[in-house]
Amino acid sequence: MKIKQFKDDPLAHYSYALVSEGEMALVDPARNPMQYYKYAEENNAKIVAVFETHPHADFVSGHLQIHEETGAKIYISEKVGVNYPHTKFDEGQSLKVGKVTITPLHTPGHSPDSLTFIAKEKEETVMFSGDTLFIGNVGRPDLREKAGNMKAKRLELAKQMYHTMQTKFNDLPDNTVVYPAHGAGSLCGKNMSDASSSTLGNERQGNWAFKDQTEEEFVEEILKDQPFIPAYFGFNVDLNRDGALNVQKAKYEVPIQLCVTEVEEGVKVVDSRSSETYKNGHLANSINVMARSNSDKFETWLGAIIEPKEEFYLVVESIEDLDELLERIAKIGYEKQLKGVVTLSEKVSNSSEAFKLEEFKTKPDDYTILDIRNASEVSEGKIFSKTKTIPLNELRNRADELPTDKPIVVHCAGGYRSAAGSSILENKLKDVVVYDMSDAIKEFSS
Repeated sequence: MKIKQFKDDPLAHYSYALVSEGEMALVDPARNPMQYYKYAEENNAKIVAVFETHPHADFVSGHLQIHEETGAKIYISEKVGVNYPHTKFDEGQSLKVGKVTITPLHTPGHSPDSLTFIAKEKEETVMFSGDTLFIGNVGRPDLREKAGNMKAKRLELAKQMYHTMQTKFNDLPDNTVVYPAHGAGSLCGKNMSDASSSTLGNERQGNWAFKDQTEEEFVEEILKDQPFIPAYFGFNVDLNRDGALNVQKAKYEVPIQLCVTEVEEGVKVVDSRSSETYKNGHLANSINVMARSNSDKFETWLGAIIEPKEEFYLVVESIEDLDELLERIAKIGYEKQLKGVVTLSEKVSNSSEAFKLEEFKTKPDDYTILDIRNASEVSEGKIFSKTKTIPLNELRNRADELPTDKPIVVHCAGGYRSAAGSSILENKLKDVVVYDMSDAIKEFSS
């Protein structure tokens, strides 16, 4: 068998193509299928199957579009309860793709309906573990309390994950190659390795979840210090159960406006430009969620700050950025919320106060310092002794908790999130000056 791993850097998402004897299967595909189509062409292969380990929370899958455009069957657990054409595929069944035999294992823990797919050809064994087994960790169990056909409380799922790790993989050899759906940087788990694959033998030796421990010990460890849950996660679970629209059609239905000086009043504006450009001139009611490169977690923070189904305008630096930004928005299913994509006129005059680092160093007590890092980051230690703490994803709803008798300085860990945080406060708190510490935070945290 021939396996190709595809990586989406901003979401730390891995998807896969498996080729054998002119047939190709996809595992947990991203929304835009074009990269898989190109790979099928390169290998003179026909896409015959799409395997979904579970309805994903952090991205929208392109399974339905792939089915409609290639005729490939979608294989997914009956427990998911999907609303699109599919073939039920559960433990005890098997399927041939070329010479490769695919069998599903029911591996609940991250979700109650999770599958792990085992692919075998002669002496070679591979597992596509979805969000169950990561490299160095396992999937978080707290995402299915409010979304999906099968809902489950985090404690219940944590216990199920314990039994999955104790029992489900025991018959597989140590040389089984482990291919997860996510790597380091994903919010679907914590403390993952930077490695993109491993072997089951290595994970049995180094992954804490395989250690000899009681259920109580396992549950305590897996539930502590999990990352925050972005607002869009439940929305994506349900969207993946229904099947998303054709991504090319959906993206290009979005209206475009050039050189605008204003947009519809009362509608939120997401400004994707650099913080420096944003501060020099932006629209009212804007939030600066930067998308300068793939290293910026634009998708995650867009879906954490803007609510599912909340309408917004998108500001881009140049029309050349249009396709890439629409692609990134469509990855989390937010393209239908877009009222329009706009570029700005030079006449736009709203500006932000520049942060004066040396003045701050001299008299830090003259400012209210706001730490917008996540709770797990703050628990590891504050950067300043006197701070207010509100995580960025909660800031829109909690801004009124802040005192307004001093200028407010917003900081995060590296300077990316503070651009969004300070712009949120500029909208919410009209009678106080708000500063973005930006990457000057590195002078205090290094």
